[in-house]
Amino acid sequence: ATRKRKVTVRAKPYDSKNAVSVTKSGIMKLKGSKNFRYRILCATLSGKPVIINYIRSDSDSPGINDSEASFLQMIDTVSSGSSIAINETGTKLRYTPGVISGGLDLKHDCPASRGIGYYLEPLLILGLFAKSEIEITFTGTTDAKSDICIDTLRNMTSYIPKYFGVEEKMEVKVLSRGLHPKGGGKVSVYIPMVKKALKSISLLEPGKVKKFRGVSYVCKCSPQFANRMVTAARGILNKFIPDVRIHTDQCKGKGGGLSPGYGISLTAETINGTYVSSQSIPNGPSNPEDLGKACAKKLIDQISQQGCVDSFHQPMMVILMALTPEDVSQLRVGTLTKPAIGMLRLLQIFFGVTFMIKSDSKNKSVVLSCVGAGFQNFTRKRA
Repeated sequence: ATRKRKVTVRAKPYDSKNAVSVTKSGIMKLKGSKNFRYRILCATLSGKPVIINYIRSDSDSPGINDSEASFLQMIDTVSSGSSIAINETGTKLRYTPGVISGGLDLKHDCPASRGIGYYLEPLLILGLFAKSEIEITFTGTTDAKSDICIDTLRNMTSYIPKYFGVEEKMEVKVLSRGLHPKGGGKVSVYIPMVKKALKSISLLEPGKVKKFRGVSYVCKCSPQFANRMVTAARGILNKFIPDVRIHTDQCKGKGGGLSPGYGISLTAETINGTYVSSQSIPNGPSNPEDLGKACAKKLIDQISQQGCVDSFHQPMMVILMALTPEDVSQLRVGTLTKPAIGMLRLLQIFFGVTFMIKSDSKNKSVVLSCVGAGFQNFTRKRA
C-alpha cells in the first residue's frame, strides 16, 4: 500500500507570535508587543476594538512596560468613551477605542525610560482627526537616543502634514530640555485638526539639497561643547553646499532639566520641498567632535538613499497615505525600515489598504504606492 503524501502548509511571512485573527464580534486579536504604539494608533483611527495577548509572556519582566502604560494613558486623555482593560500580569490588553475628543490645556507626564517623541509622534497623526484642536504639555525626557528628538519633531515632523494639504501648522515649543536618565524637560504642543480630508501625494523626486539647518544643544555642560559639535558637522556639510546654519542652544538651571548632556539634530531641505533629518545623542562618554561628525554622516547617508523622507518618518508617511481619499498616492523612500514594514501590515489589517512596493534598480530606492481608504474626520465640530 502506498503512503499518503503529507501536505505541508507554507509558513506565514511573519512570526506566529504576531499573528492576527478576528472574532465573530469583529474584535481584532493580536499577539506580542511588537509595534505596540502603531497597533493602538490604527485601532483608534479605525474604531476597531483590539485584544493583544502574550505581551512579553516569555520575558523576565512580563507584561506592558511603563512607557506603554503611559502611552495608553495619553490616548485616554485625548479621547472620550474609550475602554482599557489589562489583566493582573499585564500580558493581555483589551482596548475599545472611543471618540478622539482633543481638548485644550491638557497635560501628560512621561516616564524617563522613553523620550517625549515616543508619545508625540503618534499623537501628531491622531490629533489631525480629533473633534477639536489639541493643546497639550508634556514633561519628561526631550531628547532620547531611541526616539525622535524634540528638535527633529519641531523642525521636520511638524511639516509633514503640509504634504497632505493640512494648511494650519503644528507648533512644538521647547519650554525646557530634559535629557536621559532623569529627564525634567517640558514641551508644549499644538495640533490642528483636518477640516475636510487629506490630499493624496506624489513624492517621487527628492531633488537636490539647497540648505542644511540644525540645532546643537548642551544641558548643564560647557557651552564649548555645542560649538565643537557645530564646527565638526560644518566641516563635512560645507564640502557639499555653503548654506549651512546650525544654531546653538545652551540650557542652564531649570531650563536644562535634571541631567547633564548634549546632542545635535540636523535637517536638509531640497529644491522640491522635501526634508531629510538625522540626530545624534551620546550613549555614554563621547567626544563632541565625533558626535557632530557622526550626525553629519548620518544625514549624508539618508540623502544618498534618494528618498523623499528619512527612515525615522517612514511609518508616519505611509499611514497618512493610507488615510487619503480614494486616489493613488506615491512615495519614494530609501531602505524600508522594520517599523515601516510593520505599519504596512497593520494598515492592511485595520484599513484594508495594500501598498504596491516597487524597487528602483537605478538608485536602489523603493517606490510605495496605494489607493487611500477615503478616511475623513467626521468627529470634528461643525462650524
